[in-house]
Amino acid sequence: MRLFVRPLLATAVAFLLLLPAAASASAQATAKPADRDAILAMLNKQAADWNRGDLEAFATGYKNSPDILFMGRTIRRGFAQMLDGYRKSFPTHEAMGTLTFSSLEVQPLDDHFATVTGRFHLERTASGGGNAGGYYLLVVEKTPAGWKIVRDATTSDPPPAH
Repeated sequence: MRLFVRPLLATAVAFLLLLPAAASASAQATAKPADRDAILAMLNKQAADWNRGDLEAFATGYKNSPDILFMGRTIRRGFAQMLDGYRKSFPTHEAMGTLTFSSLEVQPLDDHFATVTGRFHLERTASGGGNAGGYYLLVVEKTPAGWKIVRDATTSDPPPAH
């Protein structure tokens, strides 16, 4: 009898220990579509704000924190440096052009962080700087104010060969 009880007890304990993990995984799986939709809505709002020429509204997609990091042609730390870099690079509505995002993929990391990869394209006149594009990797954080970008690594496509 003792030989049978020990394996049965061990199996029951293992099963009970796995229950919270299974419940947590199930809860996370149901939350992912809502989080994905909220993240994509934040990015769509950014594109709309950009296309109106409103850099301040566009910047609200970033967490207003000295801890954020933007990696593009240079590395900028903090919300103020990030916004200042955008203002210098895109001083006019013509230089901003029309922004579109494509190939977006959202990958949750946990309940409060996710990554987003995608491509951007700026449709601009020649006098506005010409068309531009590239790809990016974002880390977004779920904050009380919604999903916000805390890390942005953006790379421009090489210029077209002539």
